[in-house]
Amino acid sequence: MSHAHSDRQSFSDGGNPTVSQRLLSLDLMRGIIMVLLCLESTGMYGYLSQAAEGGPFEALMIQFDHHPWNGLRFWDLIQPGFMFIAGVALAFSLDKQNKAGIPWGDSFKKQLKRSGWLFFWGVLDYAVRPHGLSFELWDVLTQLSFTSLVAFLAFRWEWKAQAALCVGLLLLTEVLYRFTHVPGFDQPFTDQHNFGNYVDTILMNKINKGGWVAINCIPTAVHTVAGAMIGKLLLSNAPGKIRTLLIAAGICLLLGFSLDWAGITPIIKRIATTSFTLASLGWVILMLAACYWFVDIKGHRTGLDFFTTMGTNALFIYLFFEIVGSRWFNGYVRAVTDGLTAPLGLTTIMQGVIGAAVIFALEWGMCRFLYRKRIFFRV
Repeated sequence: MSHAHSDRQSFSDGGNPTVSQRLLSLDLMRGIIMVLLCLESTGMYGYLSQAAEGGPFEALMIQFDHHPWNGLRFWDLIQPGFMFIAGVALAFSLDKQNKAGIPWGDSFKKQLKRSGWLFFWGVLDYAVRPHGLSFELWDVLTQLSFTSLVAFLAFRWEWKAQAALCVGLLLLTEVLYRFTHVPGFDQPFTDQHNFGNYVDTILMNKINKGGWVAINCIPTAVHTVAGAMIGKLLLSNAPGKIRTLLIAAGICLLLGFSLDWAGITPIIKRIATTSFTLASLGWVILMLAACYWFVDIKGHRTGLDFFTTMGTNALFIYLFFEIVGSRWFNGYVRAVTDGLTAPLGLTTIMQGVIGAAVIFALEWGMCRFLYRKRIFFRV
């Protein structure tokens, strides 16, 4: 990992384009995702969900937790959005490298190095457990190390070939889950008894209790490849970009939800089924289209810094709240805030909300400090 003091950079870029070459709507979308992830790491959603139980906001707060199995909630879109914007940013980075005359081989070596670092940090995130060291491949960075490499290798293809690759990845997923009849793991869409669980027993000698599987990187590569395709579209002089984005989003949403409603393939985020991959892709394309229209077409800039401050140091803050925050920082801050608010007679939920807000403010403040000093961590 290294840091720079000149060009704005974040871990999803894969390069270091200048400010004028950046897609501001992508910065906004990345920043929104990082703010949401940071708030989740503080425990904020859990306390708000407890406060909302039995009230009019209960249905809203349930959207900030993953669906237990077959279904789709807002929080299920965060990881697809993460993978998707990495692909869009990759397109801008490779376009800059191409214009600078950097040979493909050098770009490939750079991507290999970057994928290696992403894999390392993803494994490290899950490595230290109370019972000792652990080897797990479920972290989003580990997944991204694979999907970004696939998107890089397919970047120079024509869009039809890239689309065919996406279809192939989804068909491969269907075949693996439906036609590999391993005893005990021959139920395609049943938790703990599907092919993804079986592969995890080979790779890690364990099964995730929450149902997550390592081979999610195969179908979710579609998110990153599609992001690169969208990035190439936005870099082009093609007319009607918003219209194209809306059509693409509509097709993905229609296909994804139709597969689920017809009973062909259920929408399951935890094993990234074909229907989930398509439906979530449709939603994240709509999100980028909204940001692109609002920021890059309409020219709105006011208030973006709240999100982009955290988005421009995405790798740093992600690793901080995943590793340092969960293992020490959150508990330390909560001990201070609980101690100070105890004499006020506040409820446990209110103390939790205050503590989570203080943790978030401190983490946002760290990102703001780095932003002002123009220190941006990257791989």
